[in-house]
Amino acid sequence: MRDYKKIKAWQYADDLTVAIYRESKLFPREELYALTNQIRRAAYSVPSNIAEGAGRSSKKDYLHFLYIARASLNETQYFVHLASRLGYLKQEQAEALEKLLKGTFARLYGLIEAVKKEAGLFGRVTAFLTSTVMISMAGKFLHTI
Repeated sequence: MRDYKKIKAWQYADDLTVAIYRESKLFPREELYALTNQIRRAAYSVPSNIAEGAGRSSKKDYLHFLYIARASLNETQYFVHLASRLGYLKQEQAEALEKLLKGTFARLYGLIEAVKKEAGLFGRVTAFLTSTVMISMAGKFLHTI
């Protein structure tokens, strides 16, 4: 088991999540259960999946959660883009969030690559396939709601 608080990717994702919460406080009230909720959920999914993966005993499981974190980071990036286009974020706010996003992407990519090396081919393929199936199922579930 790893101490997730010492993982740079987690630290960056945690800072990003706090920034997302701070900036989304100013979104319009009618977005409370829509974009505000979605951007926050996507953001906190990144550090929470890194933390959950760090607590798993196998590299395959760890990779699975890192892939989910990466997908949530992509989702967060889109919501920042959307909030900016809708005028909910000023240009300097959006740029600051983009900088945090880029830093988080870089650290998460590095972490994934390091764990992939440790996991070997079988672990990488299994983790990727498991993550793909889970993300696909989650997307189908959300569309039924």
